[in-house]
Formats: sequence, C-alpha cells, structure tokens
Amino acid sequence: MTGTPGAGQTNFAFLADHSPLLAELGATAERLFPFDPASCVLKLRLLAEALMQDVASRIGLRLQQPTQAELLRAVDQRLGLDPQVRQMFHLLRVRGNEAAHQADHGIRHREGLEALKVAREVALWFHRSFGPQPDYKPGPFILPDDPSQRLVDLQQQITTLKQDLQQAQTDQAAKAELAVLLTEQASQERALAERASEERDIYESLADEASARYAALKAEFDARLQAASAQPATPSAQDIQRFSQRAAQAAQQVTMDEAATRLLIDQMLKDAGWEADTPGLSHASGARPERHRNLAIAEWPTEGKQSADYLLFAGLTPLAAVEAKRLNVNVAGKIAQAERYARGFRAGDDHDLAWRVEGRQAPWPDGQGGHFNLPFAYSCNGRPLIRQSPEASGTWFRDLRHPANLARPLQGFHTPDGLLDLLRRSKGEAEARLQQEGFAYLGLRDYQQKAIGAVESALAAGQGSCLLAMATGTGKTRTIIGLIYRLLKAERFRRILFLVDRTALGDQALDVFNEAPLEQSQPLSKIYNIAELGDMAAEAETRVQVATVQAMVKRIFASDSPPAVDAFDCLIVDEAHRGYTLDQDMTDGELALRDQAQYLSTYRRVLDYFDAFKVGLTATPARHTTEIFGRPVFTYSYREAVADDWLIDHEPPVRYHTLLSQHGIHFDSGQQVEAINLGTGEIETAELDDELHFELESFNRRVINEDFNRVICEQLAQELDPMGEEKTLIFCASDAHADMVKRLLGEAFKAMHGDQYNQAAVEKITGASDKVDQLIRRYKNERFPTVAITVDLLTTGIDVPAICDLVFMRRVKSRILYEQMIGRATRRCDDIGKTVFRIYDPVDLYASLQAVNTMQPLVKDPKVTLEQLLDELNNPASYQAPGSAPERSHAHEVLDQLNQKLMRLLRDAAHKAEKKPALKEKLEQLEQQWGVAPQNLHRHLHQLGQESGPAAAADFLRHNTRLLLQLAEVQQLLGSAYMPLISPHADKLMERTQSWGVYARPEDYLDSFARFVREQVNQSLAMATVVNRPRDLTREQLKEVRLLLDGAGYSEARLKAAWRNHSNQDIAAGVIAYIRQAALGEALLPFDQRVTQAMQKIYTRHPWTPVQRKWLDRLARQLTHELVIDHAFVNTAFANDGGAKQLDKLLGGQLEQVMHALADGLWPQAAA
Repeated sequence: MTGTPGAGQTNFAFLADHSPLLAELGATAERLFPFDPASCVLKLRLLAEALMQDVASRIGLRLQQPTQAELLRAVDQRLGLDPQVRQMFHLLRVRGNEAAHQADHGIRHREGLEALKVAREVALWFHRSFGPQPDYKPGPFILPDDPSQRLVDLQQQITTLKQDLQQAQTDQAAKAELAVLLTEQASQERALAERASEERDIYESLADEASARYAALKAEFDARLQAASAQPATPSAQDIQRFSQRAAQAAQQVTMDEAATRLLIDQMLKDAGWEADTPGLSHASGARPERHRNLAIAEWPTEGKQSADYLLFAGLTPLAAVEAKRLNVNVAGKIAQAERYARGFRAGDDHDLAWRVEGRQAPWPDGQGGHFNLPFAYSCNGRPLIRQSPEASGTWFRDLRHPANLARPLQGFHTPDGLLDLLRRSKGEAEARLQQEGFAYLGLRDYQQKAIGAVESALAAGQGSCLLAMATGTGKTRTIIGLIYRLLKAERFRRILFLVDRTALGDQALDVFNEAPLEQSQPLSKIYNIAELGDMAAEAETRVQVATVQAMVKRIFASDSPPAVDAFDCLIVDEAHRGYTLDQDMTDGELALRDQAQYLSTYRRVLDYFDAFKVGLTATPARHTTEIFGRPVFTYSYREAVADDWLIDHEPPVRYHTLLSQHGIHFDSGQQVEAINLGTGEIETAELDDELHFELESFNRRVINEDFNRVICEQLAQELDPMGEEKTLIFCASDAHADMVKRLLGEAFKAMHGDQYNQAAVEKITGASDKVDQLIRRYKNERFPTVAITVDLLTTGIDVPAICDLVFMRRVKSRILYEQMIGRATRRCDDIGKTVFRIYDPVDLYASLQAVNTMQPLVKDPKVTLEQLLDELNNPASYQAPGSAPERSHAHEVLDQLNQKLMRLLRDAAHKAEKKPALKEKLEQLEQQWGVAPQNLHRHLHQLGQESGPAAAADFLRHNTRLLLQLAEVQQLLGSAYMPLISPHADKLMERTQSWGVYARPEDYLDSFARFVREQVNQSLAMATVVNRPRDLTREQLKEVRLLLDGAGYSEARLKAAWRNHSNQDIAAGVIAYIRQAALGEALLPFDQRVTQAMQKIYTRHPWTPVQRKWLDRLARQLTHELVIDHAFVNTAFANDGGAKQLDKLLGGQLEQVMHALADGLWPQAAA
C-alpha cells in the first residue's frame, strides 16, 4: 500500500496505547516526510527521546536534565539494552542532530524513509517490552509517498546504461535511449521543483499545526512523567528484571530490511570517520573519489556485473571493499563476497593504487592463482560485536595482503588514517630494523633483553598477543620501556596504550617513563609524546597513552565520541592477572537469555574493543590470564632472579605460637556473645544455641580476638625498629582489623621506646584512608611511615625496595595473591644494605597455602540474582535453549542455581531462628503457606524437577509462594550475612619458632646441607669448581649451583638464618663460603672481611699512586653483592667511567693481575 498515511494508516498508531504524544510524533514525521525529509528525521529523534524518557520513568531512573546520550547510557546500565537496539537509538539521535544543526545534512527522501523504518522497529521494541502484547504482530510497513522515487529510478537506469556503454561504445540504440532518459531526468527535476514550490504553503501550514499540537501533547507527556517521578515507590528489582527480560525478547523480534540495515552501516562508517550516504554517495549518483575526502561510495561496480556494497577511498586511494548484509544474516561467511569484489575491482586512471602506495610492483597474490587489487575487505550486518556469537555479529575484517592472514571480527570499521597507516607501515621492514637494533644503550639486564626478544619473535611469527611472566621486582616496567622504545623507534606501531588497574600504578609507570634514561640519556617522555592519566584526547602526535582500565571503560562505553577501534595498535597490560576472574563461557541457554556483559570483566571488554597486538605482564600467570594472552613466551622466576642476585631471598618464616592459636577459640552453647555488624558497625548480642569452635584459619575473619592481636603486636615491637631505615608491611583481614592493629602496634612501640617513639612511624594505607596516593608516596620516598598496615591495596604493583619485613595477620586462599604479597619485599635495596627479608607469620599462612582450587561452583556468576533466575525459570525460552548436557535444557541449569541460592539463605535462617523470635515466626508462617519447611524448599524443588521437569518446580513457586518478597523479608530479619564474633578470651605467647623443613633444629639442617654438598661435589662440575677452583667459577656455574641448592631446600637466606640460630652469629658470608665450610671446614668469615684481607695483599704487592689506590678502593666497594670477579662485573660496575678498558689504563695495565689476585685472596685455600 502506497500513499501518505492517514489517521488510520500511520505506522505508529499502536503507540497511542502508551501516550498520545508518542503516536503523534510518529504520525507527524510521516506527514512531514513528503515535503521535508529532514524535518521528518528530526521528529523521529524527538520520538526516540520520548520513548527513552518513558522507559527511564518505568524503571525508576531519576536524572537531572540528562542529555539523550546520558539517558541512553543510564537506561542501558539498569536495563541491559540489546546492543542492536542501542545502536538504533544512537542512529536516530545522531541523524536527528544532523538534521537540526547541519546545513549540509544530506537527508533526502530515501534517508528519511529508512529512518522511518528504523524508528518503527524501535517503537515496536518499546511496545513489545512495555505493552500488553509481548508478541505483538503489526501490519506491513505503510510506504509513505516519496516524490523523489521516480527520479531515483531514472538515475539508476542512466547508471546502468552508462556502464553498458563503457563496454559497447558503438551501440547507437543505447546512446539514443540514454539521451531520452537524460531528458526525462531533467523534466522530473523540474517537476519536483514546481511541486515543492506549490506545496510550500501546505508544508508550512502542516508544520505550524504539528508544532502547536506537539507543544500541547508534550506538556501532557511531561506532566505524566513528572507525576511518576514524584511517586515514592520505585520499581523493585523483580520489576526491572521483568522489564529487562521482555526487552531482550522484544529485541529478538527486531527485523531490518537491506535498506534500513545500510542506514545503520552508513552511521557506523561515519562514526569511523568516513563520509557515507548510500543513496547520495553511490556510484549510480555519480560519486567518485576525490582528493582530501574519505568516501565510502556505495554500489561500486566490479567485474562480472557485481557491485561492492561500499568501496572505501582515502582520497584517490581505493582501500577496501565492504559487503553489507541484513541484521539477521550471519556475517562471517560473507567476507568471501568482499574478497571477490577486491579481486574484481577495476582501477580508474586517476586512482592512486593501494599496492603502489605500499611500494609494490603488482597487486597482492590471493593464494589461488589470482590477485587482490584491494588490500582490505569487510563484511558487516550492522550488529555490534558479541564475543559469545562472533559469527553473527561485529564487523568482520581481513587483511588481504598475505594469504595466511585470517578474517577476524571487530567492534567497528577502521578509520581512514588507520587503514592508510596499516597499508604504509611495513611490518617486514620494522622487524628487520628490530633485528639489527642493539640493546646496549637501553642499559637492560640479560633476562630483560630476552623478554623483549621473545615479544618481538612472537610479533614476527604473527601472534596476536603474548604474555611475559616475570617475578615481582625484576623490572617489568623498565623492560616495557625498552620494548616500547624499540617498537616505536622501528615504527612497528603507531600508538601504544599502557593499561593499569589503579592510578597509583599509572603514576609509578609515568615516573619511570620520565626518569629512566635511553639513547643519549634521554627518557622516553622526552623522545616521544606521552599522554598521561586523565588526558584522553589521543591526539595524532601522541605515541604512548597511559590509562587506567576504569578511565578507558568510561571513554569507550560512556562517551558520545568513543575512540576508534584502531586508536591504538598495541596494548600493554600491567598486572595482567588481575581483573579477569568474572570471565565465563556462556552456555547456549545463557546466551539466549542473559546479557553477555554479565560474563565479561572490564579488562576483557577493553581488550576486545581495540584491533591491536596485546602484551600481558604478570608475575603470577593464572589460567584465566593464559586464556586471553596465551602461554608465556618468556618466564623469569623468582628463584632464578635470586640465583642471579637480582632479587632478595627470605629467611624461613617466623611463627608465633600463642595459647589461642594452639588450642583455638571456643564458645559454649548458651553463652552470650557479641558480633559486629560490618554493614552498620554496630555490636549485636545473642545467645548461642550450639557450641562454636574456631581454629587459627578463622582468626581475624570469622572471629576477632583483640588479645591475640595484642600479643602479636607486642612481640613484633621487640623485633621491628620503627625508627630505622628498613620498612615493614603488615597485611590485615579488613579495614576495621587494620585500625585495631595500628592502635595495638602503636601502643606496643610506645611502651618499648617511650618518648623516643614517633607515632608517624605506623600508618594504615587502605582504600578507606584519606589521600591514599599521598600516603603511598610518603611510604615509598620518605623516612616515615616505616610500618604500613594494609588489606590488599599494596599487594600488587607498588614498589618500595626498603621493605624488609612482611607480617601476615590474615589467611588468603589464592596463591596468586600470596605470591604478590611476598613480592612486595623481594627488591634489592643496596642503599640500606638489604641482603635478606623476613616473614612473620602468626596465622601460619606459609605452611597452610594449598594449590589453587579448581572446583567450579554451580552458581558461576554472583551477579545473576534470584530475581533473574526466577524470571528465567518462568520464561518459555529457557525450556527450548540447550543446557550444559544434551539431555538438559537451560531451565535445568537455572533450577540448580536457584536451589543453591535458596539453600544458602534458608538454611542459614533456620539455624539462627531460635535466637531471633521474629525470624522464627516468619519461617513458621512460610512453612504453613508453602507446605514445606523453608530449609527444605530447595530439596522439594529439586525433587519436583527430577520427577516432572523444571516446569513443575516453576508451577509450585508461581502458585504457592510470593518467593521474592518473602525471601526479602527473611533476609531483612536475618541481618548481615557477615558478622564476625568478638572473642574476649585471654591469650599469651607460648613459643617463637622458625621452620627448617623436616628438621626440628637448625644444626640438623646444617648437617644435612654438609652431606648434600659432599655428595654433589662428585656429581656436579659447578659444585666441584666452587670447592676446588673458586677463581675459575663462571657466572653460569654460580647460577647452576644456586638453583641446585635452592631445589634441595638450601637457599642462601635459609643457610644464613640457620647458622645465626645455631651459633648466635649473624655472618653475611655468601653461598660460596657456606659450601666451602661444609666441604672443607673453611672458616666462615663475613664476605666484606674477605674483601678487606684480599685488598690488603693487593695494596702491598705494588707501589700504587694515590689515584690508583682510590680506584682500587672503589673496586672493593663494588664487591658487596659480587662473588664472580670477571670483565662483565667490572664493565657493569664502572659503566659510567669507561668500563674495564679505562680502569685497566688507570691501573697501569694491571687490571688482569688485580682480578686474579682478588679471586685468590677471597678463597685462599684449595682442596687437597
């Protein structure tokens, strides 16, 4: 049916069920369409705004004068809009803004018609979501009168004839027909102009009438929304969940024809920086590439009488063919069609051919005997990328320049500059430059160079991501600076994003960027433009952007102008083990009924957004990390770093055994107890119905005993020096626990040191602290505080080398978290003579930590609420969607998860009901109403599910309960789920111990070490060299010996501690001395004493000048950490003074003799 829709023919009449304004806006847009399509689109924008305001009102959103974009985001966050629906609202908003504010908006009748179709689908989505008929079936779309259609048809015929004439220039009949059509075109254009003149009065009258009626209806509509906002009652979580469920179902019914889909894809291209307008910028309408314009020209003819849906031109350079398909058609399989267009593209004489721009002599081979004349291909159906179903969504892209390149889904199109950069940036040349580029000027350690080399090798092999696993304290940030500089210098990447999860880590990285010297002693920030935290402009000259995940999420997903998918072509993620724990694979049933954003971490959403090479950095790789970045391409472990003397080892942990830690904390039945409500901070009193017993693992979590903490703090005050240079880090269970420990430790220090004590020495640094960033900087850079008390803020990424003592006042179950906590103290700090760090472990964490638990709970996602599970159980789609096994539906999975949540809540309520009369009365009422004891409801539902299927359980809940309301009442009566008991039990210290593995005494441990050494002398060449020829020992052999000892449990730090405990002498002798003492009985001397004795012999063997003696003194001071005397040591120690060559010159050519004499002097006795 064609003709201007009348009162009974409007496409938006069903909206009158909700508001006269909504229906009137749609009808007015239709009436304006024949006369002024731009005004039509403007009315459709108003319609979309009104629809969104209505939705916001229904779901209880109260925003103060939001923009349409802000309102859309807020509704999306609460309701979980389908990405496709969100994109349609975005299209109507942007096109309406163009109609209102741009003189050259280019909105003609065809664009207006497609906007009407999109608006109608949006209106239908709204009606099905919030109206009485979720499966509402409208009639066919009523085509309004389009006075330009005849002209469009003529233009299409003219274009076809022109193409035919290019193939048959001598065909006179065709030329004659073309002349006739051109005459008709001119006539039609004159007729349109005349009609426009005649109807101007009609249009102006219509517009005035529409404006007056709109004002009246808008006032009525606003009054209704204001009245709704004034209502005190807000929609319940159940209401919102129901709205969300219906909105998701309605989104599945959205249908778009090819032309409306092209309108969406036009907008996607515009968002990426291309000029796109399918009807106006088409080959048929005469559109051709122009210099300084980036055009997406529609329907570009290729060989075989096929036309590419779009041809992307950057100036005169043809870059990509695009295949555009309807929304409900799988898009991945259509990339082959775009490839055919790329093969069949015929270049014009004025085109700057892409293969020439790249510097080639011919087009790219396609791997099948043919050639690609275009470098890139896209396939798009207008849907945003959904990671769980990529083949049906996203913008698929393939780089055609190499047969091995695979197609991949993206969030959108590349920008013109991004594609040109991809074309011109030669990976091969960049990788060749990287291979030729040396490392010397970077000042990196050997393993850091190997890490960079591993990343560059992964790049050359075509990997899309890689992971570096480097122990905490081994200089990951310094390594990354070297990597960034090399990649930018070789022009391998255009712009790099360095992603951190906290501002403090970003500030720390920026400090290193500003200070660490590179070529010509210039830091990275002086060589390249670095955008700092908060600076999100991403200007063209910016080469490195430092950002937090939170800021980048806001910029991408909560911005009117998000960055392009190619804004960064390399992402480097610091502390990559964090932030991924909520990533989950969705079953098909969950995919059909749940928002996929529930299953994605924020890190993963950012990583998936950009089309970039990804590098992950972590000290503790976990399964979820390797799933994203792959297996580590390079690993440098903590034990290796200790063996190489880059990191500090720790002594065996010190254990404090107290009366309570040995016997536990016990409460008898009937005893009055106090518990702290962590939600309110109030103390509640109750009588225990059962006896309770808490072992050590529950201390400071389930039960809080101040006396236990006081005993530990008093003992710590005897071992820690709050006024010294060494720093201490204490890990507590909660913020309240941290406050208690700060108070008790301060009291213990004051009692120990009196007026000499400075209370600034102890500080709590947690997320609840005031000006936490300033506290972290003070802890790192200033004398005070020397003791920091934290929960988990300082567990990762904060570098404070002076930390020499760690105290664990809480248990953790995560090995990753534990290793990160240990990593805070592993860094060398030569300024204070740090050679070892200590662990104080009153909760026995070190011994108790087990491997990471791999058991998977039934309730995978904590954000899936009871409301959502109940709605899904009542949703017919759940019974059609598949579950985790062939014989199970999604409804089976939902019932299992619902039963788990019910069991946890109602069993807990039943257990506590005896001491809560109101709760007990409520449970008795529920048992009468339900016909089953509340604590057994989950069993009853499970039995119904097994006997008659999940529908039977759903029927029981629907007809016998008001489950959500009743559970809310139970929860309110139950109170906080986490209320640790307060224990008044007295405590005292029983014993202080250190662990020597299987040996009870340190002397037994040292005896076993001596036996081990004697056995290994005959089996290990490196060990034999230490014992028999120490002057010949190489660095590789020393590392081998250290790792051999370490693997057997004989680390240098443990040996030193055992010797101190055995002899009451603290001797910093070095691992070579311990080995030779065990094998030869050689006296155990401090290493600096050995150096002094060796230097005395060197001083007396030659008449050194005063200047030479100063250089020898400097050489001696450099030997603090050095056991191998070789040229590598001298070159490193005197790198700023010309290295070994210059030192040899200063010593009169005797450096070699000095080094031999030093080695002999350090270890004078050889084995017989």
